[in-house]
Formats: sequence, C-alpha cells, structure tokens
Amino acid sequence: MNKPLNTPIQYLKGIGPKKSKSFNEIGIYTIEDLIYYFPRRYEDRTKFCQIAALEESQIQTIRAKVVASNQRQSWKRRRFSILEVIVDDKTGKLSCVWFNQPYLKNYFKPGIELILFGKAERYGSRLQMNSPEFEIISEETHGASSCAQGPGESLSIGRIVPIYSLPEGISQRVFRSFVKETLDEFLPKIRDFLPFDVRARSNFLNLAKSLLEIHYPQNLDTQKAAHTRLSFEEFFIFQVLLALRKCRKKDRLGIAHKIDNNQINDFIKNLSFKLTKAQIGVIKEIILDMSVQQPMQRLLQGDVGSGKTIVAIIASIIAMQGGYQVAFMVPTEVLAKQHYEKISYQLSAFSSQQKIKIGILTSSLGKKEKDNILKDIEEGKIDLIIGTHALLQESVKFKRLGFVVIDEQHKFGVGQRALLPQKGSTEKGTPIHPIGSGSTEKGCPDVLIMTATPIPRTLSITLYGDLDVSVINELPPGRLPIKTVHFNTRNKYKAYELAIERLTKGEQVFIVYPVIEQSYALDIAGAKKMYEKLKVSDFSQFKVGLIHGRLKQSEQDEIMLKFKNKEIDVLISTTVLEVGIDIANATIMIIEHAERFGLSQLHQLRGRVGRGHLESCCVLVSDTPTEESLARIAAMVKHNDGFIIAEEDLKIRGPGEFFGLRQSGLSELRIADPLTQLQLLKNAREEAINIIKSDPEFSDKQHVLLKQKLVERFPEYEKLVIVG
Repeated sequence: MNKPLNTPIQYLKGIGPKKSKSFNEIGIYTIEDLIYYFPRRYEDRTKFCQIAALEESQIQTIRAKVVASNQRQSWKRRRFSILEVIVDDKTGKLSCVWFNQPYLKNYFKPGIELILFGKAERYGSRLQMNSPEFEIISEETHGASSCAQGPGESLSIGRIVPIYSLPEGISQRVFRSFVKETLDEFLPKIRDFLPFDVRARSNFLNLAKSLLEIHYPQNLDTQKAAHTRLSFEEFFIFQVLLALRKCRKKDRLGIAHKIDNNQINDFIKNLSFKLTKAQIGVIKEIILDMSVQQPMQRLLQGDVGSGKTIVAIIASIIAMQGGYQVAFMVPTEVLAKQHYEKISYQLSAFSSQQKIKIGILTSSLGKKEKDNILKDIEEGKIDLIIGTHALLQESVKFKRLGFVVIDEQHKFGVGQRALLPQKGSTEKGTPIHPIGSGSTEKGCPDVLIMTATPIPRTLSITLYGDLDVSVINELPPGRLPIKTVHFNTRNKYKAYELAIERLTKGEQVFIVYPVIEQSYALDIAGAKKMYEKLKVSDFSQFKVGLIHGRLKQSEQDEIMLKFKNKEIDVLISTTVLEVGIDIANATIMIIEHAERFGLSQLHQLRGRVGRGHLESCCVLVSDTPTEESLARIAAMVKHNDGFIIAEEDLKIRGPGEFFGLRQSGLSELRIADPLTQLQLLKNAREEAINIIKSDPEFSDKQHVLLKQKLVERFPEYEKLVIVG
C-alpha cells in the first residue's frame, strides 16, 4: 500500500520480472504508466446481439458457446491452415474462421463460452465471421457450465468493457484485472494538478473520477466526459510549457551575432546551384533573428528535397563568423555521416579561408576517437559538430555553443529537443564569448528546428506557440519532378521490367513492403519473404539487400551505407526508409500494397528517389480495394507538393487520423487528438497563457501541484520551471 506511482511495474502483484518485460515493450514501465494506458476501444456488453439477429457487414458482438471446431489445410496454398469454429447461442449457429493461426485450435474446445467481436458476412446460405476478436469467458467443468462470476467476469460482462492493446502473453481479462486492482489501490493517492478554477470553468471531472471512467465507464456519457478531461489535461500541460518557454524567452539574453553579409553572399555565389526565392526569404528571417540579442527559436518546414540543409549551413556560417560553435543533430548515424560529407564539401572553399573544423559524433565511434572529439568540443577546437542522440550525452560539453540545428525533428521528443540548446554556456551560468573578443556577454544559443512533415498553419501556431515558423514551399531549380504511376497487382511485372531497365543502366532501386513478415490473413506479401524470392528470381543478376525495423540501428546504418556505396543494387525495405539518406543514383521506388500506407507516408517514401539529376519514378502497386485507398493513389499520381499532399490527406482520412504519434510535437500525447479536438486545444492554450501571465513563478498555492507536474513530466525543463 505504500508503493509510489513511479514504482516499476514488476512490483505490482501478479506481474514480476518476467511478465514486466512484455509490459515494457508496449511502454508500461511504472504503475503510473499502467494507469495512463488507455483502452483503444470499448464494447457495450450490457446486451449482446443474438446470432439470429446478426446483420450482414456490420461489426457486432455476440456471446456463444463452442459446439465444434475443425482445422484443415487450404487447397490453394500449401502450409496454409484454416481453423473453423462453430458457435451456438441457442438462437442460431455461426461459423468463425481464422487463417494460418493453427495454435488457436487449443483454445476452442467444445463447451467453452466466448465473446466474439467482428463483422458477419454471408457465404452461400450461412453467416461467417472472419478472424473475429475473441475472449474466453468460461469453460464447462464435468458437463456443467461454470457460472461463478469472479472479478474478471464482472469486468468483462454486463457493462461497457474496455479493450486494450495487450502485452504479449496477457489476456484481456487478466489485463483488466491488473488495471482495476491498480486503480482501486492508487486512485486515492493521485492529486489533481489541474487548478480548480480551470476545472470549474469547463465543468471538468476531477482526475481520479476521469481515470476511473476512462477505464471502466458507467455509460458512454461518462466515458466521453473522462476523455474530454484527460485530453484537455494533455493539451494543457504541453501548452503551459510552451507559454512558459515563450515568457522566459523574453527575459533571456541571446547572442547578437555580428553578420558579415559579404562572406554570406560569397558563399552563396560559389554554390553549384541557385537558391530559390523561398530559401532566400527564410535566410532573411533567420538573419534578422540572429542579429538581435534574443535567442532564436524557429521551426523550418520544407518538403523533401526543398533545400532546408543549405539554409541551416548559411545560418551556421553566421554563428561561426563570431567564433561560436554549432551543433547539428540528426536522428540516425547514416544521416549524420551524409550531412558530415555534404556540409564538409559545401564549406570546403569557405573553410579554407576561415579555418572551420567540422566533426562528427555518433555512438559507433571507438573510445579513443570519441574521447578526442569530446575534448576538442570542450576546448572549442571543433566549430561545427554533427551527430545523433550522442550529442545529448552528459559527457558532451561545449566551450561556446551559439547555434543548434535539429533535423527531422519529428524523430525527437520535445524533451530531447530541449536538451541540446541547454548545453549553451548560459544554461550553466557562465558567459559565452567569441574567440579573441574579450567579451563576457551572456547569451543563449539560437535554435533552428527542421521538419519535412508539413503541418497546417493553424495547428503549427497552436502546437509550436513558442516558435516562429518559416516555410520553404518550392523545390530547387533543376530538380526533376518524380513521376508517379500506378499498376494493379496483375500488372506488377511492368514495375519490375521498369526497374530492371534502370538497373542495367547502373541505377538503383527501392522496393518497399508494408510488413516484415507475410500476412496470409490480410493477403500481404512481407519484405523478408519477397527478399528471399526476388533475389533468386526477377533480380537474380543484381545484388539485393534487405532492411527493416527489427534490425539494430547499427545494422540498418550499415546496409544503407552499402546501398549508398553501390554495393547493393536493389534494396527491399519496410517503412524505415521514411527518413533516410540521399541516394542520388536511386531512381525507382516500387511500393507494394500501396493501399496499406497513409498518403503522407507514401509521399515521404517517394522522396527517397529523385535526389539527383536523373529522372526518377515512383511505382505504386495496389488493387485499391476501397474508395479511400483509391483517393490516396489518385492524389499521389496527381501531386508532388508535400503541402498539397497534407491537405489531401486531411480531406481523405478526416481529422481524426491525420496525426500519428510520431508526428511533430505530438509524441507526448496519449489520448488527445489536436484536429478532432482543436477547440479544446485552443481552450487549453488560453488557460495556459492566462496562468503564465498572472503567475509565471507558480507562487499561487493552487499552482504548486502544476509546477511539480511540469518538472516531473519534463525534467529537462526544471531550470525553466523553477526560477530563483
């Protein structure tokens, strides 16, 4: 009874060290994580649909007993099993079928009572559910049904029942029991950090009531009220942080960089390409920011290949002109190496005059090499350091950090994005100064955050309230548009013919699949299976490689490097290519089962080709079985502009599914959806701004818990929250 909320999940009764690993894999590490692990949907089990009353093509829930089961092999596919289970609820019988899951036969013994959730379809004269979700309720013992209703039964029957995404090896009934027992023990210990006046103005439930109702709602109205309160809470805590950062920003000194326009213009003139009007406009905004003594906090949005990196290089030159160091953080080691090579080349002429030293820091460096790099950074001998998350390590110390670039920022959480700028000397209470200036001027580093994921302007203002937003909305001259074509599955051979034609010219090819393993139930080919097949059939004369998310990051980086070095001709992959390196020689992207991808995801994948001056093509292979998937394919074939693609994606999918958890700035949200709840988000923003305006030090008694929650939720911002 004395366990705190941050107690590791393994110490919860019935879990232990072994089971806790499964919980950890779905993001549950502590008791609080379990409490905040919300259901993915609900089933109203106050009444079930009778089999005799089932409606075709409708998702419904039934309660029935197993009367027979049969497992057989498919006559169409070798080693493909079909398990058929017949259930009866006294009003009729129903056939339930599961594909290629032979282990399930052990669950469905005659007499077992089940709850089944799925869509009933008519096959000939009978109804059938294909691969329904199921839950075992009871088993017959000695010919009589076990009618005793224990705690697990009461949580699964006669109420609105939560359905969770489960840890491996844990059933819904057992997981519900863990959640309910945890709520019973710990809800009295939870203190509501949402100020009372904020709750009162919106008539929100208190926190304990909200958590109980989100897991075990009395009815749909109380579930909705709980969902609204918890969504507001997520928006609010994030908006308080943004409002606080904006407030503190006004009070902080930045670095008023002395800008030598002649040097910048000379660098631009010596580039092998001409900057776009959009790039020039953004550079002017950045120069204006960096010339004043207030730290720049700017978000740069630009489509794949729009030239964000060169803008960041020019901004880096501005910082280095005054003797300041630059940190350039990217999500992967391969991307770090690519930037290192590209930036070193582009700065080579300029560097010979200014003696700029560029370094790279990744986790794969040997100890001696890494120690030397760390020493050079601390002593100020490295002017521009490019690295991965390794830059966030405590051992990385800068002498005079003046500018920070964070690339592909949606791969980093808001907390991680904050850590690197804090390595500026001001954060440690000591002055920053240019070499030889003799100045003791203090100043926080300027920060440029870059993303290739377009965000609607109304949302970017709300989600990034502490940032200024710039947009590059045109591609560099000379960049050929990527041609996108669509083939249905029976014409897939045309895609392979196109690929082989390019391969014989010495070009390279990506082939992307939505899954790693083959799925018979969904009739989807997997990357691993097709790799084994294609390397000995269609592409047997070429070097074929395989990359997917189950490989370690170091293994993925190694494969991508081989592809870049032309040691691999055809790279078969999953969506790990969404953020990848520039392969100028890769000209064909074949996306299999394109209907399984979101529109923005398809666009990001397409951006892996067309990086050079060769004509490139993206081939979508899909039978487009639904109107939505047909609309996505049509949008991809018609449009190349990422901002238009984002708008089309919103129209097609609707706001509820537009944002995924990996989307920029949203990785901290578990339940809230900024598009379906935009007004709630705006309300949270207004309340947050009001609090920070009236009580920026959190000195009011009712704001003490809020202050504690901020530090707990965002420990890297403790210095920002706790002033004086």
